[in-house]
Amino acid sequence: MKGKKITELDLGNAEDTAALASVALGPTGNLRAPTAKVGKTWLVGFNEEGYGAAFG
Repeated sequence: MKGKKITELDLGNAEDTAALASVALGPTGNLRAPTAKVGKTWLVGFNEEGYGAAFG
């Protein structure tokens, strides 16, 4: 999640799995903050709507 942009990836899809690193890792190679796992869903970055849907 970047600001108002939410990107959903299906990790069963090979193309989405390859794109995961570019979405989840920051410029230093570390995970973007915040990162949370809710059930089978990973939340990377902060978006108020995304967190509200996951935790609300």
